[in-house]
Amino acid sequence: MQVSKDHPRYKSLVTREMMSERVAEGIVAPTGLIAHGRGEAFDYLLGERTTDNARRAEQTAVAYLLDANKPVISVNGNTAALCAKEIAGLAEAVRAKVEVNLFHRSEERVERVCAFMEASGAKAVLGRNPDAFLPGISSDRAKCSKAGIYSADTVLIPLEDGDRAEALVKLGKKVIAIDLNPLSRTAKAAHVTIVDELTRAIPNMTAVVPELRRNGDKRLALVNSFDNAHNLQEAMDIMCANLRSQPKEGKA
Repeated sequence: MQVSKDHPRYKSLVTREMMSERVAEGIVAPTGLIAHGRGEAFDYLLGERTTDNARRAEQTAVAYLLDANKPVISVNGNTAALCAKEIAGLAEAVRAKVEVNLFHRSEERVERVCAFMEASGAKAVLGRNPDAFLPGISSDRAKCSKAGIYSADTVLIPLEDGDRAEALVKLGKKVIAIDLNPLSRTAKAAHVTIVDELTRAIPNMTAVVPELRRNGDKRLALVNSFDNAHNLQEAMDIMCANLRSQPKEGKA
């Protein structure tokens, strides 16, 4: 499908076409398209921009990752499809491992997503041979790597489902979520929730790594001052304000 660059929804339409292609390639599960569409709806409410609220969360997330002993970035099909190269770049910048973890799991699909991530620059991607299980999860998402998510102290979970987010928190891990829905279980369970679109959030995070790596005091201040409940309320307030500011239709 050819999309004109002057179309007002050009980026969105191109992304949708790309996601559809990734379904055909076995990277994205068909139901992943539903999840992507739901995220787009919340991004409309957010104003399709990175807010100051989201930037603070992104900086705080990087502070957590830089101070972690064993940081891991968890990747599902949608995350791989949307920003594999950017995830690889962030992982290298913060010295985190990358592990593929899928809800709609098959060995073939795991291999496809792992290979896709490695072709995009990620190194030694974990997930092909799970040798541990996360307690409290009944789906295949319980499967994980001892060298990765199982032993991690900090886990970044973009586009995650709530049960695994809650399970990771119960295991004592610091959990960072990227979720456009501030009402989701994932958003509420995480220690830091970035309410921003994934392809904006990951580059924003990578961009602040050099400064925060040099400034331990700022990292500490970001972590100590961050309140995720307040962060989520502020994100919801922004969405509500955007709705209220929309012009009303005149009477016929």
